[in-house]
Amino acid sequence: MKTISERHQYILQNLKQDGYAKVVDLARELGVSVVTIRKDLRVLEAKNLLHRTHGSASPSRSNVVDLPVQEKSSLNVEKKAAIARAANGLIQEGDSILLTSGSTIEAFAKILTPKGTLNVVTPSIRVGIYLSEKEDVNILMLGGRLIVKSLSVRDAYTEEGLKYVKCTKAFFSCDGFDFDGGITTAFVAEARVTDSMLGVASEVILLADSTKIGKSGFGKICDISRIDILITDDGLPQSLKKRFEEQGVKVIIAS
Repeated sequence: MKTISERHQYILQNLKQDGYAKVVDLARELGVSVVTIRKDLRVLEAKNLLHRTHGSASPSRSNVVDLPVQEKSSLNVEKKAAIARAANGLIQEGDSILLTSGSTIEAFAKILTPKGTLNVVTPSIRVGIYLSEKEDVNILMLGGRLIVKSLSVRDAYTEEGLKYVKCTKAFFSCDGFDFDGGITTAFVAEARVTDSMLGVASEVILLADSTKIGKSGFGKICDISRIDILITDDGLPQSLKKRFEEQGVKVIIAS
């Protein structure tokens, strides 16, 4: 039988590899009781080494740090480019789409290829500029108070601009996501605008690289079950991919 230290090491290594672990599975694999595993998890959580959930554990959450969008654009460039290409493959003739703000969405906007005339609704000035260089794209810029860090708008006026809009697809990004906290961003106002945008779309598509896993922002956009498609990279653990699919979410691994 493993010592307490060996059990803790096993649990943390399991979470590092899979991103998620059930209490009953850990108990069976380690040959101890469920009660023992729960005690182990409490100790590790107290050290901020993991996050306990009902019947399971996940890696320790980290709070998101709000960075200027120009700085975010320099992070995980290859992953974002691959995600953007995969998103572009979902554009169909006759689409009207919503694009939120964010560096991953900007990477998508740069390469977006319309099939026929494409209507795009966005609160992001940078997204609007990238799209203005393309033919056959009609751009509806949402109004409201400008947030300098993101170069996008987000307030009641922004939400009011969605009142008479209905789109086929909403593409959005986030600052963090997990199965307990849902999909989050740094600010409540941004979460509200994004949630309103999702509400006027027939299909909801999340563009998020695997570095966002386990991170949590103050503003909750929605639960995992709200999205139809997740486009991410091969850093997503297989166990989490399975959990997304169990919730009815189609997972596209961009390459």
